[in-house]
Amino acid sequence: MAGDTLIELNEKNFETEVVKASVPVLVDFWAQWCGPCLRMAPVLDEVATDIGDKAKVGKVNVDESPALAARYNIRSIPTFLVFKEGEVVDQLVGMQSKDTLIEKLT
Repeated sequence: MAGDTLIELNEKNFETEVVKASVPVLVDFWAQWCGPCLRMAPVLDEVATDIGDKAKVGKVNVDESPALAARYNIRSIPTFLVFKEGEVVDQLVGMQSKDTLIEKLT
């Protein structure tokens, strides 16, 4: 399912939703206690809405899915990874603008 909703990602659905996705995927690695992460939440909602079915936007809670964070060497949050055809093609660390995130997906 792509567009207008954020996908809660974890070890169970990451392969299907991200690695095997037919569209680019923006993955936000975040945590509930991270202030900048919480401030990015409405921006990610806007990105998901604006990008429609051209890409997916998902979130990985690093406290609930530490293996995924370790797999992608996430050292600080928020970290955004852009996947295309199952591969990481871009990484952004810290707060980002909606325009920057959309530009990376297209």
